[in-house]
Amino acid sequence: MLQLVRHRDLVATLVARDLKVRYRRSAIGFLWTMLQPLLTMLVLTVVFGSIFRFDLPNYAVYALAGIMFWNFFSQSVTASMNSLRSNAALFTKVPVPKEVFPVATVVAGIVNLSLALVPLLLILVVTGHPIRPAILFVPVAVVLAGLFTLGAGLLLSPLAVMFHDTIEMVGVLLTTLMYLTPLFYPMDILPERFRWMVRFNPIRSVLEVFRDPIYHGKIPPLSHLAVALTITVGALATGAFAFRRTSDRIPFYL
Repeated sequence: MLQLVRHRDLVATLVARDLKVRYRRSAIGFLWTMLQPLLTMLVLTVVFGSIFRFDLPNYAVYALAGIMFWNFFSQSVTASMNSLRSNAALFTKVPVPKEVFPVATVVAGIVNLSLALVPLLLILVVTGHPIRPAILFVPVAVVLAGLFTLGAGLLLSPLAVMFHDTIEMVGVLLTTLMYLTPLFYPMDILPERFRWMVRFNPIRSVLEVFRDPIYHGKIPPLSHLAVALTITVGALATGAFAFRRTSDRIPFYL
């Protein structure tokens, strides 16, 4: 942690570079961060909100909050797995802690998520969805989601260097987890015999902490917060431990 603080300028530089590279050839740049979840939300609203008719008031807000959370998580994890290999020329020549690279990708993801909150607020206003004081809890939820995602990134990024199939395998796993996480459907539509798969999905707990102040207008109950915090601390500790144990071997695989 102290090493990351000492190299905070490098982290900031890497974050700025990641954001510039991501939107370098894009005609509308950062607007894609806002438009992409909106377009996905429109499709889901037509398919699930109109055709299947979930019994959810203001389904657009429910779906958009879930889409934004998932985009942040999946894109940041994937970017973390690529971060060591794409920065190999830098850290093999300059003595910097290798953790700065997955950390920078997650921070860049948080910036993108923060930008995506702008159209979400507009949707809340346009649809007349109540905006309650609990919305001020969202930054806390974003930090919690960021730490959970960082834990996953630290765990997987060395594996992506050592085993080239990791990225493809994690891509399949992320697709599976997307459908096992109630992003765009309510959990109560599932048959009882399948609900355990969603109930014990750790991502669901972090998602609920993020969506509760936005959609339900309430701060998550202490019991939910405790579970999400325990999962986040566990993921971060596991990822940091695994990264520390394997980081010395990373240069030999590049």
